[in-house]
Amino acid sequence: MEYVYAALLLHYGKQPITEENIVKVLQAAGIAPDEIKVKALVAALKEVNIEEAIKTAVALPVAAAPVAAAPAAAPAAAEAKPAAEAKPAEEKKEEKKEEGPSEEEIAAGLAGLFG
Repeated sequence: MEYVYAALLLHYGKQPITEENIVKVLQAAGIAPDEIKVKALVAALKEVNIEEAIKTAVALPVAAAPVAAAPAAAPAAAEAKPAAEAKPAEEKKEEKKEEGPSEEEIAAGLAGLFG
């Protein structure tokens, strides 16, 4: 988490989020930075609008509960429907994946890297 915090501090200070700046912030805090984690973080954050991610992160815990329950209900719903009705839902999921990862998916990936 300290890597993400360093990036947030840089963002708050309106400084560019670069490998060099992340390393400086971590070293100033007395933390020996891991170059691989620093590179991964900087690369991942290039695709993220941090302001938007911060706004959605405040609402995320409330919104995460229904999302977590939805996958558990999905298999039961799929069994109840004939196979012909289930296919359009699968096609919609595939179309969504082709657009690229959402900011929520990127944030979840970042959490896995530094958790």
